[in-house]
Amino acid sequence: MTFCPELLRSYKIYSKLKSNIKDAAWPLIAKEAINTLNRVVELDKNYSDTKISILSKAYSAEIDDDVLDNYEDTPLPKFKEYDRYEDISEYQKKSQTNATNNEVRSCLITADRWVSSLTANQLSQHISNKTLDKFITEKIDSDIVIESDLSTHIRECMHSFPNSERSKQQSKIAHQLSQDSENVKVLAGAAGCGKTKIALQWAGLRNAQQIIWVCPRVQICQGMFTELKASDQPYLRGATVELFTGEYKCTDSFENSTAEDQYLTGDVVITTIDQLLSTVISHTKADRLLNYLSAHVVFDEYHEYINMPAFNLLFAELIASRKELNNGANTLLVSATPHYYYVRKILKIDDDYDLVEMPSFNQADYQFDFVAYDETAEDDTNPLYKSQAMTTFVISNTATTAQKSFINNLSNENAILLHSKYKKSDKKQLFMKAFASFKREGTHEFDLLRSGPIVQASLNISCQYMISEITTAENCLQRMGRLDRFDESKKINRYTIAIPNTLDNGKRSGAVARFLSRSNSLASAQAWHELLISKTDGGKNIQKISDLYLLYKSYYSLDSPAIKYIEQDMLASMKKSVDVIVNKVSEPTTIVTRKKQALERAKISAKSLRGDSRFVQMALCHIDNNCHITFPEGYAYHIPTAEKENIDNLTASCDLIQGYGDSNNSLLIHMYKKNHNIMGESKAYKDFVLLNDAKDPEFPIYLSYTPNDLLPVGGESSRHNSAIYYGICEKQAIGAISTKNLNFKKDLT
Repeated sequence: MTFCPELLRSYKIYSKLKSNIKDAAWPLIAKEAINTLNRVVELDKNYSDTKISILSKAYSAEIDDDVLDNYEDTPLPKFKEYDRYEDISEYQKKSQTNATNNEVRSCLITADRWVSSLTANQLSQHISNKTLDKFITEKIDSDIVIESDLSTHIRECMHSFPNSERSKQQSKIAHQLSQDSENVKVLAGAAGCGKTKIALQWAGLRNAQQIIWVCPRVQICQGMFTELKASDQPYLRGATVELFTGEYKCTDSFENSTAEDQYLTGDVVITTIDQLLSTVISHTKADRLLNYLSAHVVFDEYHEYINMPAFNLLFAELIASRKELNNGANTLLVSATPHYYYVRKILKIDDDYDLVEMPSFNQADYQFDFVAYDETAEDDTNPLYKSQAMTTFVISNTATTAQKSFINNLSNENAILLHSKYKKSDKKQLFMKAFASFKREGTHEFDLLRSGPIVQASLNISCQYMISEITTAENCLQRMGRLDRFDESKKINRYTIAIPNTLDNGKRSGAVARFLSRSNSLASAQAWHELLISKTDGGKNIQKISDLYLLYKSYYSLDSPAIKYIEQDMLASMKKSVDVIVNKVSEPTTIVTRKKQALERAKISAKSLRGDSRFVQMALCHIDNNCHITFPEGYAYHIPTAEKENIDNLTASCDLIQGYGDSNNSLLIHMYKKNHNIMGESKAYKDFVLLNDAKDPEFPIYLSYTPNDLLPVGGESSRHNSAIYYGICEKQAIGAISTKNLNFKKDLT
């Protein structure tokens, strides 16, 4: 707990008073507190012209030590009321309770900040003239409510589309969604059916003055920002579109930074779910909840939150709050894969009435190949590693598999590698190159994309052949949405799903099974895989996209044999969410006393919901086309001396840094023992000091060192056997990769 200076000074004053008047100190303090509260009650009665103030019921007008001794039993709401339950419905009920508490807390904090902004004389004048209501109304109009010409801009956008059957159907769906303002609506539709256009038209028909467009990841935000505004042919030419994430705060173009006093004022604000959740897990940004509740909101690709611990419950709180709005929910959830079970059971949305499906106009043919393999084999017998010729996407569940398969085929593939383990500049550059190559009428610079799950949603790219690891129904169909996305192929589109032998034979062992189990999706992923095999006759039947989405819907039907497995995984996910919320989200006790400088570098929050991570640094390793590995002098990035310059940094999980509990694999311990000799600095008191400092990008944890830097500690023989390097090759960056994963081909030199 961190105490603010004012609280500490108050305690010192009380201690001094108690040392002088002994046991009379507490009764004196209590008496004066009650007198102050009584005066506030009198003010309220005079202001409201009432004989009884409701405030008088909020405290004891007499000194009662028994009440103080039992204050914990006072029926006040907890900051978050969650516990582990065996019944899914209990989580839904608690999300509703917490939503109500969020709303009250936000109103209280906002009102306090507004009133505190007044001088003593201004406040006295408002009380005497009974104009506080007018003051609050004016503040709502100036700080919360936004008026704009957004609806006009949306109508202009809609007129730019051809009057085709597809456009007519999209317009029909948008009108259907807009007719009911009372309920939260869900837009479902196959990848490429035009959900962004429908969502915009829905907002225009609802006369939206502002849209908050919420995405699960920064990459999706960037893509949406480009699509709506920052491109040669934007959807909204005249509207103000703002990108608001932890990393990017810009308006209308990536180069135009948003002034702090203009945050969240754009006609369309594109932001991450993390920014929105900060309004319900802290006091600092609690007032922004009112901005969220006053705008029209689109939750794009919301299905990604469903297996994310804490996010799935906190997202349900945000939806519950939207349902309570007097002027209508004005909320649209958008996904090709809506997860009907979560929609029904956790969000309490009627999927028969409030979920509207946009039919696909893609008439391409699809056929599955189900391939079992030995996941310990990293050669052509493994479909994830096998060399490919045509325009192919190979999508793995982890970045490591994508990296190793890319390295394996360096000399015989014209491929690009995309995943999440890059420094920021490389991630941005490779993302743009992949998009340019595989978009409609793209450059075709690359024949093949090897990727982690980062590309499976909201990336408007297409391939001729796809290979995917076994995964959830949502991920499976989202990935398929990149296969012949533009309906250009005249052939049958083949989609290979690779499943390890250990899963195929029902043993549920091996790395893939462990990954799915940690993601709370093993049982449901297997149930989906078995349903696909059954309904496609082992891959013999040719399918249309519409057939597969009907199958997806039947997977969630009440009489589906998969329901018990879906519920099993959902229950496990909810329990894990409760654990994260209990550990990460508590009543705020830290009062910030120092205002952050405008250009100060962002640090990692100790309460991040995405897991404990720290800034890390790593030396370079070079892999040539023959998989020969060398270690040049240099690190992944440098730290600029100018505070105004951002650091092109990397992060890693604390678990990884600490060897997942194995001290022999802990790179933190290695740094603690070696770093002071390597860098010529004083030795840290304990290794946890280094871990705490690494929340600041200027003090990263070193996961590896250059050959020259290792000389003071014994040279390259002292390299840690679990060291993580930043891989590079002639073609592109490979990203953060462990020496254990580099050893699979050649000895290190």
